[in-house]
Amino acid sequence: MASEGFQFKQFYVRHDKCAMKVGTDGVLLGCEAPLPDYPSHVLDVGTGSGLVALMMAQQKSQAQIDAIDIDPFAVEQAKENFAASPWSDRLQAYHSSLQEWQKVNDKCSNGNYYDLIVSNPPYFRNSLKNPDKARQLARHTDTLSYEDLLIHSTRLLKPEGVLTLILPASAEEEMVGVATRLALSAKYSPKEESFLYCVSMLRISIKEGQPPKRVIMYFRKLEARKMPYICFYSSCFIEDKNGGRSFFYQELTKDFYL
Repeated sequence: MASEGFQFKQFYVRHDKCAMKVGTDGVLLGCEAPLPDYPSHVLDVGTGSGLVALMMAQQKSQAQIDAIDIDPFAVEQAKENFAASPWSDRLQAYHSSLQEWQKVNDKCSNGNYYDLIVSNPPYFRNSLKNPDKARQLARHTDTLSYEDLLIHSTRLLKPEGVLTLILPASAEEEMVGVATRLALSAKYSPKEESFLYCVSMLRISIKEGQPPKRVIMYFRKLEARKMPYICFYSSCFIEDKNGGRSFFYQELTKDFYL
């Protein structure tokens, strides 16, 4: 019988109503998202069970976190998980797409609101659709293209804000290409004064010595006229050659895993 949830040190995440279950991708993103030290506003796009939002709430007592999802069952589950957590006063879940969020939420209607946006976005393109409608929505880019993700994040982020994503390593080149194309169009367009640039990447392998399977990408809002730009790269692995958890992964997750 499938588990209804996952117990972390300071909170419990139910995921029985969600298409996407608690997994390593969400844990990595929740640990690696660069939360500011000052009181901040954070947006979790495609929150699912609310895992990443809960992890960020645990890390920073100043963070006010909005979590959105297009799956109403996921939103219901996130609300339950938030209410049961020690940080219920700083976590809010909403049924909304990223494309509509700025229109339906008064506090961010003028843009430039969030210090950090995080997302484990859908990444399958032109592939066989899962018969489970909820998993299809969660996993395929039909509902949130990379272009839409970057465009709307640009509008919602403060000038010093950061967008942090976790993607399959195979999607890295495509995401960089989309960001570069949009930035170049902004450079020559009077309508856009800035856009998001990928300033660093963390490539993650399952085992030491293997090719990367995931990449965490960090985008900053910079002035379009400042292209070209420099991107910094680093790498890590989750398991050592003997199959045990690597020192990196143990240190990264020690505040969360039992």
